[in-house]
Amino acid sequence: MTVLVAGGAGAVGHAAIQLASWAGAKVITTVSTERKAVMARRAGAHAVINYRSEDVVALVRQISPSGADIIVEVNARANMDVDLAVVTGGGTIAVFTSDDIDSLIFPARECMSKNVRVQFVMTYTTTTEQKRHAVRAVQHALREGRMGVGEKHGMPLHRFRLEQAAQAHDTSEQGVMGKVLIDITEDSPNSDKEKRYQSLR
Repeated sequence: MTVLVAGGAGAVGHAAIQLASWAGAKVITTVSTERKAVMARRAGAHAVINYRSEDVVALVRQISPSGADIIVEVNARANMDVDLAVVTGGGTIAVFTSDDIDSLIFPARECMSKNVRVQFVMTYTTTTEQKRHAVRAVQHALREGRMGVGEKHGMPLHRFRLEQAAQAHDTSEQGVMGKVLIDITEDSPNSDKEKRYQSLR
């Protein structure tokens, strides 16, 4: 099983790399900088391709001649041509898109000739059974130490106290690499006891 993850240094890509690697897949990912390549490798990617300076289609085919069985896609509008060129026959392109209004155009004949399945993903609207399976998989991966965060796992953490919430939001909006967290502790005026970290990004 070969999984191609678009944007391996982002939050979605990072989790996808970790879960696919834990499940035993060969994981290929795309990034835009060497710094992001380092992060993706630490997350567990077996091969990293810089889409700005390398030929993604040629390299994916070199790494996995039959193509990618599953593609985790976070920018389908920009990447659909590449996805269709490397997805294997009967493969799946799982699309987790942004909040932007982005229309997609599919080359129907190419999709049909490969029997490609394009699966849009919205966690909130999945079924209870699907959520149960997903939670169970994540729990197994966590127990086996395969979904770590922090610099050594390819997901730097940027921590702020509750009174620094505005700064935390600014940092997140500036596109910092990693997770932006607000620590909510018992000495905060809005909390009576120790709580888990609230992720902004």
